[in-house]
This record gives sequence, structure tokens and C-alpha cells, in this order.
Amino acid sequence: MDSHTQFMEQAFTKPYPSMECKCTATNDIEQIIKSIKTKNSYGYNKISTKILETSCPFISYPINYICNKMLFWGVFPNRLKYAIIKTLHKNDEKCEVSNYRPASLLTSFSKIFEMIMQRRILKHLTNYNILSTEQYGFRLGFRTDNATYKLTTEILNAMNNKLLVGGIFL
Repeated sequence: MDSHTQFMEQAFTKPYPSMECKCTATNDIEQIIKSIKTKNSYGYNKISTKILETSCPFISYPINYICNKMLFWGVFPNRLKYAIIKTLHKNDEKCEVSNYRPASLLTSFSKIFEMIMQRRILKHLTNYNILSTEQYGFRLGFRTDNATYKLTTEILNAMNNKLLVGGIFL
């Protein structure tokens, strides 16, 4: 039985435990703020990640308090969902509309909470072996170029063994 079949059988035969809702700590908030790429761009509140990093020792405790309230109540405030949409030039002619892409500038505070949730969800999925071994994106040590390498290797091995190779890409 291949790993895909085993994973699917496991995924649908046993229930997974609920995710724990532990409080964050101030040092978690400080660690997240330090890990955010320092930029001068900002959302509607005009607070850049550069300002956030500079003021980290003074604001980490209140941000931690707010994040824990958001986790406890299960509410992400509407004001943190607001974004400023900017158009960024990709390449070629600047007068051609198709050469631009949209970029959403969120508040730096929403990025902190997003990272808290991302870490918690990924930890839960990893601890309970919920993700398939073929899930590559957004996981430490599982880069998308590893997926490309694995796919290429499997195709070449099959072709070397004179097997028929096909693919469905979505």
C-alpha cells in the first residue's frame, strides 16, 4: 500500500484531537515582532514594521494581552482586516494596465496575530501527523523545490524502468 492510501485511511478512520487554546507569552510576541521583515510600508494605521520593532519592548505586553483576548473570544477585529490596496509595477511598459499587480498593505498588528495562529495550526498539524508527507509549502524543511525534485525523480525513475508516466495538475 502506498503512502497516499495509508494517509487517506488514517485521515478518515480516526478523529483528530481539538486544537489547544493556550495563552501566548510576551516573549512569543517579541520573537514574532523580531522575525517580521522590517519595512517602511504600513497599513491604514500608519505603523510600519520598523516602528513596531523599535517600540517592541514597550508594546509587547499590551499586544500579548490583546492577542490572548482575541484567542479566548475567537474574534479577529474587523479593523485588523482592513487593507490599503496599492498597485505595483511588474515589468515592461508602465502605461499598460496588465503590467501591474495589486498588493494589500495590512496593519503590522494583524501580521502578529496571523503569525501566532500560523504557528499554532502548524504545530497542531505536525504533532498529530495530520499533514501528508507530500505537503510541501509553508512547512519548515519542506520547501516547494523539494516537491519539484521529488516529482522529477519519480518521473525519471518510472521512465528508466520503462513505465508509463502521466500526471494531472490542478
